Amino acid sequence: MNFITENWFVLVALAAVAAGGGYTVYVFLKMPSDKQLNKVREWLLYAVTMAEKKLGGGTGQIKLRYVYDMFVTRFTWLARVITFEMFSMMVDEALDKMKTMLESNTAMQELVSGEAGESGE
Repeated sequence: MNFITENWFVLVALAAVAAGGGYTVYVFLKMPSDKQLNKVREWLLYAVTMAEKKLGGGTGQIKLRYVYDMFVTRFTWLARVITFEMFSMMVDEALDKMKTMLESNTAMQELVSGEAGESGE
């Protein structure tokens, strides 16, 4: 009983974090599955773009592993449900979209090449 009275603020904070996390999962699970997959696909486009920026060209398997590690961190529960082959197909779709964007969007080219947001110091 002494523990509860001395650490009540920690217990309240944990309950608030659990409630917030539970609500977020509830809202995500209530969305139709096509909306869920579209959110994952949008995130994968971001992830492959960041992997391309960080690791550059010619490092396909390393970038795939980098994106997979990011995916497992971000969508732990989903990583348990889908196979790696299914994930790899989703990454290929995101890569195709990224390549299309790179061909037509100079801002995207600057982002990937590392020129976006840099100042000449």
